[in-house]
Amino acid sequence: MAEPVFEQPDDWTEPGAHPIAPGVHRIPLALPIPSLHAVNVYVIEDPEGVVVVDSGWAMPDSRKSLKEALRTLGHRLDDVAQFLVTHAHWDHYSQALALRESFGTRVRIGRGEQASLEAFDVTKGLHPRQADLLRRCGAAEVADQVAAFEVNAEERTMPHTLPDAWLDDGERVTLARRGLDVFATPGHTRGHVVLRDAAAGLLFAGDHILPHITPSIGLETEPEPKPLRSYLESLRIVRDMPDTLLLPAHGPVTPSVHTRVDELVEHHRVRLDVAAEQIRAGHSTAFEVARAMPWTRRRRKLDDLDVFSQMLAVLEIDAHLDVLVDRGVLDAHETAGVRTYAISG
Repeated sequence: MAEPVFEQPDDWTEPGAHPIAPGVHRIPLALPIPSLHAVNVYVIEDPEGVVVVDSGWAMPDSRKSLKEALRTLGHRLDDVAQFLVTHAHWDHYSQALALRESFGTRVRIGRGEQASLEAFDVTKGLHPRQADLLRRCGAAEVADQVAAFEVNAEERTMPHTLPDAWLDDGERVTLARRGLDVFATPGHTRGHVVLRDAAAGLLFAGDHILPHITPSIGLETEPEPKPLRSYLESLRIVRDMPDTLLLPAHGPVTPSVHTRVDELVEHHRVRLDVAAEQIRAGHSTAFEVARAMPWTRRRRKLDDLDVFSQMLAVLEIDAHLDVLVDRGVLDAHETAGVRTYAISG
């Protein structure tokens, strides 16, 4: 089996509720994704009701695991007062919507997710915009395969409706025992948010900062035009804050947000340099550059990856090339619907 572009270790997925700080617990919930084994949801115990950051994938096993972990803390599913969701991907958002149907639980998500939530139409396929973008990247064959992905019965019935209320950049979610500051961090998705508990030294980072994975960018129904530019700016915003514990949505809790942000910035600096070198070497489209570059820690070729991972890889390079155009390193031209690049000047 081909390796995924984005990988993670298995040493943090033990079921149950794991204490992080007084009144804060991490619950890993299994995912139906071979390369992504679990998602962390975070339980905040509060006298006015349990608050859960992210929710897991809407499937029976995930719901059962969340129920059992809450029970060990002395809570039930209907004790959850609200879900605060970092972004609209199904492994973060869909179970919150399913539990809202059962218990009336309040669900909030970043306002920037509104465009993708309103535009989602399962009858058009799961990645219609990505197929269009791949063709612009010169990856017509990959685009055709992505467009041909079949939507299964589970995907057709996946909850994907609007929240009860939005989370806004700069807002403070005030609980009885703590305050959570909301920061818009577009990039992974255009409406991604992180939640910061400054007093406790905690950052609920969602998929913005992950300890062992370089987060994908722009994988959503309505991707923004410059997702990597937004992502790098969002990293800068978080880096400028005082350092805290990193509470990621995938992977173990780690002691320093700053350390991981610096690693991610360096990763993208190197990838930008390598992408520019490939244009100098004569490759002219995002697809050609992606085929010339190594992928995963094992440095696999693009053609050896599964189609979904090829899609992520090509669109990531497209985003890097766009940043190089913005910085004046490259010039871009579009002919017959395909965008080509050359060294500026």
